[in-house]
Amino acid sequence: MRIHIQNHPNDGNPRATLEQWHEAVARAGDKGRGLEISIGHTEDEFSAAAGAMNALITSSRVVQNFLPAVTAPSLKLVFLTHAGVDSLAKGSFIPPGVTLLNNSGAHGAKAAEFALMAVLMLANHLPLFGDQQRQELWQRKLASSVAGRRVTIIGIGSIGGAIAQLLKGLGMHVTGVRTSTEPHPHCDRVVATSDLDKALPETEFLVLVAPLTPQTFEMLNRHRIGLLPAGAGVVNIGRGELVEQDALLDALDSGALGGAVLDVTTPEPVPPGHRLWKTRNLILTPHMSSGDPLTYIPRSLDIFLDNIDAHRAGRPLPNEVDLARGY
Repeated sequence: MRIHIQNHPNDGNPRATLEQWHEAVARAGDKGRGLEISIGHTEDEFSAAAGAMNALITSSRVVQNFLPAVTAPSLKLVFLTHAGVDSLAKGSFIPPGVTLLNNSGAHGAKAAEFALMAVLMLANHLPLFGDQQRQELWQRKLASSVAGRRVTIIGIGSIGGAIAQLLKGLGMHVTGVRTSTEPHPHCDRVVATSDLDKALPETEFLVLVAPLTPQTFEMLNRHRIGLLPAGAGVVNIGRGELVEQDALLDALDSGALGGAVLDVTTPEPVPPGHRLWKTRNLILTPHMSSGDPLTYIPRSLDIFLDNIDAHRAGRPLPNEVDLARGY
């Protein structure tokens, strides 16, 4: 099987290397047998490899910008080095007969640490103290331990489950929200998305990590923001479009919410002069919560090789994406 790795020339995400590939093959044992590899960093290198590749490891930017311009008659698998597929759902970028995979499972540890940090920052009023520091204002506000306090996590997949495990380890009461109410080992309870409104009034900290789909677009709207208790905190590491952003910023500016940590926004990057830069009690990070330059690509390659093993054996592919569903 011919595998081609294509890095995007202008992508700021971690870039795959041949050294990382060979290390992953060594870890995989028999899963890595019989695989030929090529790697490209430019559009010309991608075009040169397209005719022979059976599987492509790349980003959605390459799929959108490069793949439609070439003929790839032998291509069977496209593996994305990220989890979100919302940009590909907006067009016909995946050729017929090609299976799309993502790297779900590579993000959990790093994203969970970021979410833990964000919840602890909100619990200890760090957004407020950041504002006060810029105002040269010395004004104490005491904080309570998070043990026993209530957190709701929207999206209990690999990332949401890892977040739940860390927060549960601190003694928090964890509610998970997903399409089904199947129990989760790290949640005190799981509620269906359709019952989210019932969970919000008792949610002190809300963490959003759901994929962006037509059903999740602006799921945290103005009405639902109003259901959160006074002083609640919001963390979003999913997609900016999960939130009705102006409504959230209004609630922060008015003091109805205690604070927010947003790793994702609408738009990205945030342009100069946007109100996000000046909103009270808000910490912004530039969409980096799950990116780990040391482990992200190695874990992604391990996941890819697991899927190759399943493909050869005729088993269901664990990371197959349904674009119609959005994940």
